[in-house]
Amino acid sequence: MTLTTEQILAAQKANVETLYGLTNQAFAGIEKLLALHLSVARAAMQESEAHAQACMSAKDAQELLSLQAALLQPLAEKTAAYSRHLYDISTQIQGEFSKVTEARSAEVRQGLTNYLDNATQNPPAGTEHAVALVKSAAAAASSAFESVQKAVKQAHDLAHANFNAAADSALSATVSAAKTVSNSTTKSTPAPAPAAAKKRSS
Repeated sequence: MTLTTEQILAAQKANVETLYGLTNQAFAGIEKLLALHLSVARAAMQESEAHAQACMSAKDAQELLSLQAALLQPLAEKTAAYSRHLYDISTQIQGEFSKVTEARSAEVRQGLTNYLDNATQNPPAGTEHAVALVKSAAAAASSAFESVQKAVKQAHDLAHANFNAAADSALSATVSAAKTVSNSTTKSTPAPAPAAAKKRSS
């Protein structure tokens, strides 16, 4: 069986549509990444300015140390949130690409099955075993491909769950460390001597 001009044109049209669809999705992902980077840069600049103003208006070393320690916890939380946003964007893009890839591979497998069915409808005498072998091999390849797709999806889901667990654990540890540093700077700085004690000593 030979492919007709219409079938070839339809396949080419589908390939071009898929290509442009994937390109548009890639650009949408890049736009999301740029928007995230710009918002993070803007927020970091504003927070840096506010922190610098607060540090310049600190009245003593203890207040300055507590301002510095107080900066750690929000920084850790923001870093974790930024990582999650990046991961979500990349997961979304990868998911869209996977959907298109799975759909196209299903179409190709179905086309191959149809082609084999049409080509082997009236096999010459004595080739029935060879035809059955070719069909069996195509079915096995299709089944193996589907198994690999399922395994990749399961691995992706497991990696996503592990990433979230690791991010939560890292955030908890960082927040705990920031609180410890904040508490230790508050305790380690001696309190100023009362004015009455100073007068007695002089």
